[in-house]
Amino acid sequence: MSKKKKKKSKSPFRDGLFYGTQIVFLLTIVGCIILFFLSDYWKTTVQLYKDAKTLVENSDRDDFSAYQTSIVYDDQGEIIKLVKKERFQIYLSIDNIPETAKEAIVSIEDKRFYQHNGIDLKAILRAAIALVKKDEITQGGSTITQQLSRNIFLTHTVSWERKVEEIFISLRLEKIYSKDDILEFYLNNVYFANGYYGIEAASMGYFNKSSSELTLSETAFLCAIPNNPTVYDPRKNLENTLKRRDRILDEMLKDEKITESQCAEAKQETITLSNMEIHSAGTYVDSYVNYCAVRALMESNGFVFKNEFADEAEEEEYKALYDEEYNNWSEKLMSGGYRVYTTINRDMQEKLQTAVDDSMYGFVTQKEDGVYNVQAAATCIDNDTGKVKAIVGGRSQDNVESSFNRAYQSRRQPGSAIKPLLVYAPALEKGYSANSTLKDVKTADGPSNAGGVYSGSISLRSAVEKSRNAAAWSLYQAITPSYAMQYLLDMEFSGITKDDYNLSTALGGFTTGFSTVEMASGYATLENNGVFRTPTCIEKILDSNGNVIVDSVGSEKQVYTEETAKEMTDILEGVLTRGTGVKRRLKNITAAAKTGTTNDNKDGWFCGYTSYYTTAVWVGFDIPQELEDLSGSTYPGEIWNTFMEDIHEGLEDREMNQ
Repeated sequence: MSKKKKKKSKSPFRDGLFYGTQIVFLLTIVGCIILFFLSDYWKTTVQLYKDAKTLVENSDRDDFSAYQTSIVYDDQGEIIKLVKKERFQIYLSIDNIPETAKEAIVSIEDKRFYQHNGIDLKAILRAAIALVKKDEITQGGSTITQQLSRNIFLTHTVSWERKVEEIFISLRLEKIYSKDDILEFYLNNVYFANGYYGIEAASMGYFNKSSSELTLSETAFLCAIPNNPTVYDPRKNLENTLKRRDRILDEMLKDEKITESQCAEAKQETITLSNMEIHSAGTYVDSYVNYCAVRALMESNGFVFKNEFADEAEEEEYKALYDEEYNNWSEKLMSGGYRVYTTINRDMQEKLQTAVDDSMYGFVTQKEDGVYNVQAAATCIDNDTGKVKAIVGGRSQDNVESSFNRAYQSRRQPGSAIKPLLVYAPALEKGYSANSTLKDVKTADGPSNAGGVYSGSISLRSAVEKSRNAAAWSLYQAITPSYAMQYLLDMEFSGITKDDYNLSTALGGFTTGFSTVEMASGYATLENNGVFRTPTCIEKILDSNGNVIVDSVGSEKQVYTEETAKEMTDILEGVLTRGTGVKRRLKNITAAAKTGTTNDNKDGWFCGYTSYYTTAVWVGFDIPQELEDLSGSTYPGEIWNTFMEDIHEGLEDREMNQ
């Protein structure tokens, strides 16, 4: 007979202990709930819920793309500048984010992303158990939605209030936005270390290519970083990043997002980091691009630029409005994710900077801030388009930072360089010709000619070639300053005041003067058959979605007649063959030019053009003072000649005004 197994009798003590523990646990929970409602915690929690609800319901998609880096390109489509604050961020729509990036980040950060409602209790429990067991945590307790809540709406300060509000915000986000929206917001805002925010910025920053060009291995590698940007910083802790990449690939394999062969191949792939290529064109280009881009955005949004005013009150009102709009759009440029395409040519920019530096090499004295005392500025315009190709706002200096761009920010007396634009071309418009006879005599209230030489009478052509002040003065008096000045205003020369309507402006004696950009655009108008084109370096601007929002930048206006422009060009050609600029004549290219020197040799100018390019050069001190041997044909002429010879090398000679 088989013996029956004796059943162990249950211990009354053990049963009592079990049920007693349960009762204590329940009483503790009940006690905590009672204490919660008796304290102020519940009031804080209710307020946090209300705040979270308001915060999310008042949000829109713009809140998740508020900071985007604008990118500037040269005329070859190469990146020359990033316009940003402290972060590099490029926003992509969900359709443009690679599928592998979405799958990788979900596999490693939030496997139940498409099932939960913003918080994942199972994940929290799993992470807690792993922590107790001291197991490796492959996935944290915070969902992608919670991480997004922290990144956009909250700080990373650890407190129970912040955690509670994070949960409330996450729950609310899931009610208002779709899963695709949330994943798009997350992958565009999550931090990838080294100042890169979002998958696209990280891809460009670490691999110098768009995220759409990444391999599976590279994508998983990038998705390893956000979990802990310090620990997985690939520039400092590459091995850590590679280990987490492999872990992500394993998780993607488990989730059947990739095959075993894809996983193995991706793990074997060598990761090679490379810096994003920014082909800098220098700080002078940077500042001018910003200036032109901001003004282009202002104009495209309805701002009307003015340089003529009925009275001082109108001018002050305009300046206040201009400053407000300029600052507003300057801020937007820094965070709007624009794509700014420019006409800047880096090779020409380098040549112009070299010409300036080499010509000014002998002037070594410096101001207290270390900046050279004697300076130069120059602007080159493409005559086919009217757009700026190169702009130099000062001399190069190692270890000296200067944001002051003299080429467009500094106004200097133009001397005789203004005569063709202000005196002679307007006179041709009134019926004068190159052969017209002008008075060239010294008068009591008139100016002196250089060298004290007077001809009594002189042809208009010879007066230009020899830069005779007395002849220009008498002609200006005949056509009147009020008539002549309008031509400068029509070419958008700014800074002209009511005090400038006097005879001394015929010789360049203005209250403030003009920039090299203005002078170059004025001379380019002569080559363009009298049609003025607003100077700018902007080709087009796209918004962050790739839509063209600025195109055909700048306006056109017929300022001089075609006949006047052609005759003035013909006259100015003589300056280089028989006149004050003969030493700066170009070897194999037909050119027209004019020199300019102010009283006491304080400012020197050389402005000239071919059928291809127009370049204006200024040389002098930042604070005007005499510079020995300075004239339009010396240092400015040397810079102009060196640069123009260089950029015309290999080009065939062609007739101007075609």
